[in-house]
Amino acid sequence: MSLEERRAKARHIRHLLETEGRAIRENTTVFNEDRYEVSESFDGYEGLRSRARRIKEDAIDRLPELIDRLRESVEANGGELYVADDAADANRYIEAVVDDEDADTVVKSKSMTTEELDVNDHLEAAGVDVWETDLGEFVLQVADESPSHLVGPSLHRSQEDVARLFNERFDPDEPFETAEELTAFARDYLGTRIRSADVGMTGANFVLADSGTITLVTNEGNARKTAVTPNTHIAVAGVEKVIPSADELQPFVELIAKAATGQPISQYVTMLTPPVESPTIDFSRPTEPLGSGDDDRAFHLVLVDNGRMAMRDDDQLRETLYCIRCGACANSCANFQHVGGHAFGGETYTGGIATGWEAGVHGQDSAATFNDFCTGCSRCADACPVKIDIPWINTVVRDRINRESDEDAFDFLVEGLTPDAEPGGLDAQKRLFGNFGTLARVGSATAPLSTRLAELGPVRSAMERFFGVDARRDLPTFERETFADWFAAHDSPDNDGREVVVYPDAYTNYVLVNRGKAAVRTLEALGAQVELAAPQESGRAPLSQGMIRTATRRASEVSADLTTYIDDGFDVVVIEPSDLAAFRREYGKLLDGETHERLAGNSYDVMEYVYGLLNTGADASVLAEPSEPLAYHSHCQQRTIGVETYTEAVLTDLGFDLITSDVECCGMAGSFGYKSEYYELSMDVGSDLEAQFADATDRTLVASGTSCTEQLGDLFERDVVHPVELIAPE
Repeated sequence: MSLEERRAKARHIRHLLETEGRAIRENTTVFNEDRYEVSESFDGYEGLRSRARRIKEDAIDRLPELIDRLRESVEANGGELYVADDAADANRYIEAVVDDEDADTVVKSKSMTTEELDVNDHLEAAGVDVWETDLGEFVLQVADESPSHLVGPSLHRSQEDVARLFNERFDPDEPFETAEELTAFARDYLGTRIRSADVGMTGANFVLADSGTITLVTNEGNARKTAVTPNTHIAVAGVEKVIPSADELQPFVELIAKAATGQPISQYVTMLTPPVESPTIDFSRPTEPLGSGDDDRAFHLVLVDNGRMAMRDDDQLRETLYCIRCGACANSCANFQHVGGHAFGGETYTGGIATGWEAGVHGQDSAATFNDFCTGCSRCADACPVKIDIPWINTVVRDRINRESDEDAFDFLVEGLTPDAEPGGLDAQKRLFGNFGTLARVGSATAPLSTRLAELGPVRSAMERFFGVDARRDLPTFERETFADWFAAHDSPDNDGREVVVYPDAYTNYVLVNRGKAAVRTLEALGAQVELAAPQESGRAPLSQGMIRTATRRASEVSADLTTYIDDGFDVVVIEPSDLAAFRREYGKLLDGETHERLAGNSYDVMEYVYGLLNTGADASVLAEPSEPLAYHSHCQQRTIGVETYTEAVLTDLGFDLITSDVECCGMAGSFGYKSEYYELSMDVGSDLEAQFADATDRTLVASGTSCTEQLGDLFERDVVHPVELIAPE
């Protein structure tokens, strides 16, 4: 990405933060809070997630067979099934149906698949009037905008925005002001069009192969009206929506509303086995009673491939097809919460899962425009009702975009790489951040000169121009004496307690050396016999840039070293949460199963390990006594792997005066906050944390993760310490 491209992207993000960010934030916050409440109060939630996952795995595995069965069912019911190869094929078929009906007007309920196909544009070009009947989609149609969210397409617009839009477009006698007035107008306006439409078009949340039944899960009544009022009904769905039967439907109906909007269940769950008869009114004889619908009602089910069968055959993208389009991945994502889908999205789809969809149905170029918004924190994977590993899909697509070539070479340091040159398909920015360990070794070896040079204006300008490192962001201060140097000179006591090997990540070894020293002193004071592993990168940095080959090599090197200690009975203690998350989670993709299980099962967060020692008899009195009150923010990946509570427990049990943040993300997210195109978004996300700790001026700021430490330091311009530094004896 060139300098101008980065600046253009930054301007676009800034514009969205100013114009759409507040509405997106408010709406997704409500969705999230309600989702937390409903999932925590529903005992069977995790069991349903697991069952839904198994059903989708089975259905996608058996998809050709299920489509054949579905065809038999639809035709036996008197309908027609068409499997469209791509968007053009689907649109040709839909236009032919509309033409055969001599239709002038089509009404539609909400359907992301028809958005993917650009059905509206295609039919309108053929002279057909098309009306969206979902309130959010109707708002977008009036505004001539694209959806910003999978479930709430107009989530980026406030009530006041919609009122202004409708007042300008429809010029009512009395200006619209309230939500009730807007909804009543839309209901009446669109109701008239539904009643007079020639063709009704819906999507389908699920399609049952054994009966030909389509299931519509909605919060508005427009979908069922659209399906049954016109004489012709066209349902459009991706092939992945097919499941075997009603027996498999229950977990999805239970999950989709809980995951999407935090509702116990959607307002409407409509199951139609079309073509269905529907009572209709003969408007030429309004006094006549309701009669049965026409016997010649027509139904067409258009199943869309458009890249999906290729995704099914792709081991890395296949999981995307398990998606039930709930939008929970977007709601749970800090970056999406602040900027929305008009930035964090492609031609059709938005949020974390959008990378898989866009790469599969529109191509990698579409995914490349927003893929870097995903920071790999994994909150979306925890939120997904079907347990899709969304961060891994984002990483895989990023890797493919990079074209993974010579990832760890620092050729740009000697060849004068310009922003427009991308050797091996990997741009200079990703090379820089993906090889932080190499940069840190050089910076440490030349410290403190490296720090002084990096602070010079011309150097910062060059870093921003060539590598996209924002000049407003404070850079790491490299230490001349590394953590490994200190440990080699350290006089370790001869303890006979647990044997521990500390993993020295690149930041701890070269930058935040004091937290490494504190970890060793603490573990030794509690009776552990401590060794230090070889200082080498975990692979987390290249993985964040989509450099899977480099990450795999480094994971293999780290695991080869650490498993020798595990063989000898050592426990592995990790200081940086993102590295522990890599050991427990991402290494499962990079290493063989047995190696990953051994490393994941024997690795611990440093405060998690301290908690364990204290609760198995270690003497807490050897640790430092509480002094200043604390304000603590845990790392997002501590939360996603479930270890954040140990730090809070240790500090509380030792008597510290502690307040904790419930803000899920500080906004730095490793390298993300350094990148010039994302700096303002990073700081906007961080503003939530800044507001929460605004009154903590008398408290020491505490953070477990590197990115959190740096973000808090930039937000408050104060020193930030790791929790183990607070309890380490002198």
